[in-house]
Order: sequence, then C-alpha cells, then structure tokens
Amino acid sequence: MSENASAPGGLALVEALVNTRSLDSDRDALNTAEGRAAFGIQGIGERELAAVKELRESLRAVCLAHAGHPPHDDAVTPLGQLLSRAPLLVTVDDQDGSARLTAADEGPLLSRVAAAVAEALTDGTWLRLKACELPDCHWAYYDRSPAGRRRWCSMSVCGARAKMRRYRAK
Repeated sequence: MSENASAPGGLALVEALVNTRSLDSDRDALNTAEGRAAFGIQGIGERELAAVKELRESLRAVCLAHAGHPPHDDAVTPLGQLLSRAPLLVTVDDQDGSARLTAADEGPLLSRVAAAVAEALTDGTWLRLKACELPDCHWAYYDRSPAGRRRWCSMSVCGARAKMRRYRAK
C-alpha cells in the first residue's frame, strides 16, 4: 500500500478536511466554491465558513498530538468542545444487531466529522491519523506503518527534507 493512501472509512473525510489548507503556500481550498462543494458546504456564509476552518485547525492540532508534536497554533479551540455541539444518534442494524454512532443529520459537516471520529474510536484507527512533523507542512496522513511511528506525510518529500536539514546542521 502506498505511504500516502488515504485514511480508511470516515477518517478519509477528516484527513481531507485537514488537508484543505496548505501551510507552505497558505492556499486554502475552503476559500473556493469547488473546495466548499467537496464537503457539501457550498452556499454557507462567512460565519459558518469560519466555524469550519476552526474545526479544521482543531482537527490538525489533534493529528499533531497523535504524532507527538506540539500544536502549531495555541489559540485552537479544543476538538472535544467543538464536537460536543454535534448531534449523534445510536443506530442499530436490524439484521445483526450491531450498533454505531451516526450523524443525526447528514448535512452539517460537524456532525459528519463527529460520526467519523466516533467510528474511528470504535475501530481503533483514530490514533493513526497524524500530521507531518515539519512546521511548514503539518499535512494529515494515515499512519499505516507496523509500529505506528511514522513522522512525515511523505518520506520522499518531508522526510528527505528533514533528514537533509539534520545532515547539513552537522
């Protein structure tokens, strides 16, 4: 499997949302109609867009924590505080009796993210969603390494840069 394969299940939504902002070029896909449409949030106002960006940066801070790195921005609203506003329902499958948390309404992005986080917590994949350690990157990636200790989004780009910087510093 490729080192940059997207996250499984609902975590793919979280990973994609975090990666809407490129820190090195300061491009933000959420500032475009196409970028907002990819998340089903077209036609939202400035206030709602600011809330989505706040959610994104809170998710990035958690991804950084999963990788053992300090957050890039101290002024980030804690993710738990944001997700507490998301209505979730317990749904039970009539066929096999399995239960899971789902978004109460498929529309709001916050509810879909909360459902994805709940799913990832249940299946044990939540802690594998991480952010690259390079300060000018912090791209979200799913760590598929056996030990779960990957540090960079891409070994061939960010990993190589970090190793070259260390080598030159010697």
